[in-house]
Formats: sequence, structure tokens, C-alpha cells
Amino acid sequence: MRREQLDIQLKTPEQIELMRAAGLVVAAALQAMREAVAPGISTAELDAIAEKVIRDAGAVPSFKGYHGFPASICASVNNQVVHGIPSAEQVLSEGDLISLDCGAILEGWHGDSAITVGVGETDPQLLRMAEVAEDSMWAGIAAAARGAANGRGRLTDISFNVEKTVRKGGRYGIVDGYGGHGIGTEMHQDPHVLNHGKPGKGPKLVPGMALAIEPMITMGSPRTAELSDGWTVVTRDGSIAAHVEHTMAILEDGVWVTTAPDGGRARLGDLVTAKQPVSSHSE
Repeated sequence: MRREQLDIQLKTPEQIELMRAAGLVVAAALQAMREAVAPGISTAELDAIAEKVIRDAGAVPSFKGYHGFPASICASVNNQVVHGIPSAEQVLSEGDLISLDCGAILEGWHGDSAITVGVGETDPQLLRMAEVAEDSMWAGIAAAARGAANGRGRLTDISFNVEKTVRKGGRYGIVDGYGGHGIGTEMHQDPHVLNHGKPGKGPKLVPGMALAIEPMITMGSPRTAELSDGWTVVTRDGSIAAHVEHTMAILEDGVWVTTAPDGGRARLGDLVTAKQPVSSHSE
């Protein structure tokens, strides 16, 4: 895709601060769900927990009503990759792996983040896959930070480092057709951020860009299918999947992971902008 075909919204530092406020709401909702995940809880109950946290903070769920989506979160269990619709009938069992994707709008600005969590005693190989997905996400964010700092960074540097980290971590499928995206006054904006590819291509990484980085990997084939509900994406071979995501923004002196409670400091160190206060909360 050529640069002139993209409409990339660049934010001011003040607007990124507003995105940070929305991101902290998302982080709180995800933490509440993480603590509630256990055998016997339904995905509808997790959805209700997230919606309460979001609305109590004065925010609005990004997902609810988005192109008709009926819930406040996406809850994707086992072979469901993304966009799983919460339901009272879907009750978690010991050993399940669940991806929880959550978004919030506060004062017109979006935050978007996802975690993958084991339910009770979970196969260590599945937890390792989720860890590799998370490592790849942070590798992509770090690549964006370094590229913006040296003035030579391009969008696919993120994609390349996500893929490289996944390949190093094991023999996982990297889901194609889905990926990260620009974010700001809308949940999905240009550019699309692939989770694979060669470096050095695409738009230049510059201050004011805000991106959601979200790797999706599987224990088997990367091929997927969409169910008849028009939302839920599953692996074609039935293999279990992991999905993680953070929203990050580029500033003049570093990046800010707006959906990480510490802004990304623990994983990125000095790549994080010095202008933002570091929360006393941990990720």
C-alpha cells in the first residue's frame, strides 16, 4: 500500500494524554477480568465485569454496537482466535485458554488492549505460546520506539520484529488477514499493522502516531475461518490460539504504551518517554 493511500491521524501530546486516560480504563477492565477468570465463570459474566469497570470510570465500551457487535468485550476461547461473542452458555473449564479483548472510549479517545489467560491448571505449552505472543508484541513496540528515535523507522519494522520473535519462540502459526491498526478518535484507523513481513517498508514512524499492536498466533496452522455469527474467527485445524494487544503512541522523546499501567517502562526501559509519570501500579 502506498503512503498517499493512507490517512494516518497524528496526535498532539495533549491528545495522547487523553488516550492514556482511556487506556488506563481498559487496563483496569482487563485486570478485573484476569482476576475473575476461573473454571465455572461464563464469558457473559466476564463481559459484565468489564462493562461495569468501563462505565464506572465514565467511559463507554468501544466494542458494544460496533458494526452491530453485541458485547463490551471479545472473549475467544481455545480455538477461537479473535472476535468471540460472550454468552451465558459459554462457561470456562479447567485448562481452557481465553483471549480477552477490550476497548474503551473516554472523552472521544480510544484505548484497545487484549490479554490471553489460562483457566486454572493450564498446559504449560499453551501458556508458553501466550508468553511468546506477548514477547513478540513488546518486540514490535520496541522496534517502533527505536525506529522513531533514529528517524529511520518504518511501519513494517514492527511486523518484522513481531514475526522474528514468534519464529524464535517456537513453531507457531502466525495468523494472516488480521493484525494491528492505527487508533485515536476511532478504534480502527490507518495503517494496518501486519504481524509478519520484511522490514523497512510502509509509512515512516513519526511522533504523533498511535498504533495498536496485536499478534495472534496458533499451536498449528495459521489458517482461519469466520463462523456463521459473522464475528467469531476460529482456527481451521482446531488448534488453540493466543492473542495479545497494547495501544502505543510515539512522542518526541520515546513511546508511551497507553494501555499498560506503567506506560511500558518494565518492558521497554528508557525507550518510554520521560514526560509521562510512571504509575505505582504494576502490569
